[in-house]
Amino acid sequence: MENVNREKLVADAKAVLDDVDALLRQAAAASGQQATELRERAAEALHRARLRLQEAQASVAETAKATARATDDWVHAHPWGAIGVAAGVGFLIGLLVARR
Repeated sequence: MENVNREKLVADAKAVLDDVDALLRQAAAASGQQATELRERAAEALHRARLRLQEAQASVAETAKATARATDDWVHAHPWGAIGVAAGVGFLIGLLVARR
């Protein structure tokens, strides 16, 4: 689910950036009222993109906080298991470093 949201966010951001790029090119070639309208459309597209990115940032932060809370709860409930996992990870890292 999270990967789908990330992929959608990236696709949305690329689409907005492409739209803004096209609008800015048109604004450079246009003059007068048309150029002003194109710049306003580009500014609105950027504003929408910023809002989407802020929403995504809030979602990612909330997910990270929930993960940290769950990990903390697990470590407090299973301290010896946490020590075993840490020892196992340390052992694997030691093996990898010793091979080089």
